[in-house]
Order: sequence, then structure tokens, then C-alpha cells
Amino acid sequence: MKYLKQFGIILAISFAGELLNKILPLPIPASIYGLVILFALLHFGILKVDHVKETSTFLIEIMPLMFIPAAVGLLESWGIIKNNVVPYIVMTVVSTIVVMAVSGIVTQLVSKSGCKTERREQA
Repeated sequence: MKYLKQFGIILAISFAGELLNKILPLPIPASIYGLVILFALLHFGILKVDHVKETSTFLIEIMPLMFIPAAVGLLESWGIIKNNVVPYIVMTVVSTIVVMAVSGIVTQLVSKSGCKTERREQA
């Protein structure tokens, strides 16, 4: 029952992201809205990590299975892709580096922000 409750919380947040995607005229995917909502809820303590921990761990563990349909789709489209494989590889490498850099910077900023908050609470 605990897993269903946690999965329901995650689905509700994802649904909120979908609603924001339909309401706001920005070119941002609904999944990003959902991640930002989840982050904000966790950061401000509205939602505790324990409320979604087990189910989110399970979803992360099965994540590689979610890439199988995409990989099969790429293999089926190889005839179309093979003429542009170098630009696709370059785009993939560059976008991966950009995502890693931005994620690292944001993580450092949030981590430093959390340390300042903890220091203020201890004083």
C-alpha cells in the first residue's frame, strides 16, 4: 500500500506538470515542470523524501528498461538516420556535456544554499 501511495504522489506531481504545460505558453516539456514542482516541494519541506523514496528508487532501478523501445525505434529508423549520423553524434555529445555542466552548477548552488540555511538554523 505504501508503494501505491508514493506512486500516486509522483503521478499527481507529473499530472500537475502536464497541466502547467497546457496552461503556460512556454516551450518547456511537462516532465520538466513536474521535476521543478517535485524539487520545490522537497526543497521547501512540503514533501519529505520518505514520502516518495522507495517508489522513486524502484523507478530509477528499472529506468534502463524504459530505453529499450527508443533503442528499437532507432534501429528500425537506421535507413533514415545513417546519412546524418555524425551530426546526431555531435549533438548528443554536446547536449550531454551541457546537461552535465548545468546539473553540476545547479547542484553546487543548491548545496551551498542548503549549507547557509543550516548554519542560520544552528546559530
